[in-house]
Amino acid sequence: MTILSESVWRERAETHYERVNLFAMAARKRASRQEKHPVYDFLTRYYPFSLGKFEKWEPGIGVKVEGADQKSFSSTYYQFDQEGCWLDSKFVSEKELQRLLFSRNLLEHTQSRKGVYSCFGMHEWAMVYTGADVRHREIAPLRLSQAEIDATVRERPLVCTHFDAFRFFSPEAKPLNKHQPNLDDRVSLEQPACIHANMDLYKWAFKSKPWIGSDLVWECFQLTLKAREIDMRASPYDLSEWGYDPIPIETEAGRVEYQSMQKELEEKGRILRAQLILALTAVTGTIRGISDRNAEV
Repeated sequence: MTILSESVWRERAETHYERVNLFAMAARKRASRQEKHPVYDFLTRYYPFSLGKFEKWEPGIGVKVEGADQKSFSSTYYQFDQEGCWLDSKFVSEKELQRLLFSRNLLEHTQSRKGVYSCFGMHEWAMVYTGADVRHREIAPLRLSQAEIDATVRERPLVCTHFDAFRFFSPEAKPLNKHQPNLDDRVSLEQPACIHANMDLYKWAFKSKPWIGSDLVWECFQLTLKAREIDMRASPYDLSEWGYDPIPIETEAGRVEYQSMQKELEEKGRILRAQLILALTAVTGTIRGISDRNAEV
């Protein structure tokens, strides 16, 4: 077990609060003014986690913090003694254990696969195909005509493997996709080059708090923010008002640029995914009598 002195963990906690609070305060101000940001606000709508909980620092499994009491860490998952406290996996409920096992299982299967680089971010295009329902119409205008968008969708193969992206495809675009992902086959389909799978590292990390330490949750959040930026820059939306140049995946040069960024995200995602798997294994590996095959969300 790693031991952190009181001065060290309090400094980490303060640093974590300050950097998360910068994002949280901006999000709260936009919400109060009923303003929307096409990149930042997605992280609070699509991942509707408490910003207050995000601001609070947790050490994670396998770490003992000295000089801490129940005022500092009030979660029922902590074990206390005269020196400090640490997370004890014996407090994990059956329901939570199943969720942790599912997360670990999904991450392990995703990590084991080769990345697929032929999607070119076409999911955002498929979502607005035919123009019947332009998902982000109230946030940003389209940078191409509907005819140009539809032609691009018909010309490029759709190979999306991510359920939460595919489910927002327009009804006309869904039959054009090579895969028909659903909620139950995520473990068998998700792959490490998928921009949404890398975005979701923040989701799985946050849902696994406090077992996943806040430092790692923050790193996953940073990757998610970068992935969302690339996601929207490669979309058919015009984000020039917010200072974003497009990645024109309707052109050969744009597809090369997207693929390069996708590979960089995958590399960083693999590092963070490995850390998440390690932490989740540290929690679930100490609890007996549960079969991974029965793990459900």
